Amino acid sequence: MLHDVDADLRGAESPLQRSPGAADDDSLSDGASAAADSYWALSRMPLTSLVFILPLVLAYEGGVLFLGRSSPRNGADVWLRHILDALGFGEYFLLPVLTILGLLAWQHIEHDRWRFKPWVLVGMAAECLFLAVVLVGLARLQNRLWPLQLGAGLEGIFARFIGFCGAGLYEEVLFRLLMLPAVAWGLERVGTPPSSSVLWSAVITSLLFSAAHYVGPLGDSFELYSFTFRTMAGLFFALLFVVRGFGIAAGTHAAYDMLVGLLP
Repeated sequence: MLHDVDADLRGAESPLQRSPGAADDDSLSDGASAAADSYWALSRMPLTSLVFILPLVLAYEGGVLFLGRSSPRNGADVWLRHILDALGFGEYFLLPVLTILGLLAWQHIEHDRWRFKPWVLVGMAAECLFLAVVLVGLARLQNRLWPLQLGAGLEGIFARFIGFCGAGLYEEVLFRLLMLPAVAWGLERVGTPPSSSVLWSAVITSLLFSAAHYVGPLGDSFELYSFTFRTMAGLFFALLFVVRGFGIAAGTHAAYDMLVGLLP
């Protein structure tokens, strides 16, 4: 930092005259500022998550419009739209708009500074790809160790996911962004300690996430193998949501579906 000569001429306190406590306070302040501007902190912010998932929103919603609104949609997307329709809000673009406004509101409530650095998006993309590969590895490991597996490939099970971008976006909106905090809040209201409420809400929402894939006319036939893996995947995404934020969870989910759909 440049030295202020004019301040010295006016008799300002020199660094040698400052108390050790003041120097320590400055060091702590600098450390806190650096931590707030680190990749770990910035990538967790709702504002960064919003910018990161915008390509998923545009790809999914734009793709559905291009193919026609009657084309198959992601299950979580359909359920969320049914809820809005039941409440009297049937506008087509309301769901993505509410998703965007929800993340902006979260940013406003929990963060006093609106910081965004484009280089963080590159790191988030690399992190999501790495985590997706880890989840693919866990899936293949389960495939080899599962005693009841009779030859149904994992790719065949997950190839029926409709819209990789839609799954990454709206399944995370429904089960992690909306449902997980709501279940945790409800558990706390009945006396569950905060740390335990987060753990149990992750387990409950992961079981619901897995079970949702077998609901409705387009749902899969129930298999213990796929149900177990989807529950494990739900716990994986819940952990990412709690520790790394919504953007990383949604990005990893979409990247995983894409890898499963593209890898032989």
